[in-house]
Amino acid sequence: MPTTAKQFIRFSLMQAEVKEYIQNKLKEAGIVNIDVQQIATGLRVIIDVERPKLALGSHGIKIKEIEEGIKANFNVKNVELFVNEAQNPALYPSVIASRIASALERGIHFRRAANMALKQIMEAGALGAEITISGKLVSERSRFEKFRFGIIPKSGQPAHEYVKKAVMHVLLKPGIFGVKVKILPPVELPDDKLRKVMQLAREKLTGKAEEVKQ
Repeated sequence: MPTTAKQFIRFSLMQAEVKEYIQNKLKEAGIVNIDVQQIATGLRVIIDVERPKLALGSHGIKIKEIEEGIKANFNVKNVELFVNEAQNPALYPSVIASRIASALERGIHFRRAANMALKQIMEAGALGAEITISGKLVSERSRFEKFRFGIIPKSGQPAHEYVKKAVMHVLLKPGIFGVKVKILPPVELPDDKLRKVMQLAREKLTGKAEEVKQ
């Protein structure tokens, strides 16, 4: 493990670079989380994905290539790679943001893509979700639209401790579109009143998502 400030900074930078390398290699697998750990013999990398078969590749060839790539690009002698199937991926903002970006690339209207994603999130048991899509949505002028369902705390302990976030950008013909996803998963919140409001939101899943335009 890193013992000095310089070693800690060096390892943190390598962690970020390794994660970016893996994300670029496994976009289609639906990455949920990447945990890069330093061990005595090198690195241990645990990858949680939505589609493990795509991450592994035929006979494990793809993941082996990634392992060799990490060794070569980051000067690591030994790499232990583990691929796990993520449970309930619709509760992970990174997966939902990737799904929306993919839908936009396929030409699906941004409002439809956002509402489809909200439905998936809430059906997975989330207490609330907020999706923001920005870019040249309907004209040459950049703007954004927000789509909300349930409750998303904006401040305080619940906002910082429980709300999960992810941001993704996708290049389309009109330009770059931004996709921001916030999800409040099914957690037990400390505030009794807020918890009751969350329960009420879950009971209204048949309602329509709120849209905010700018």
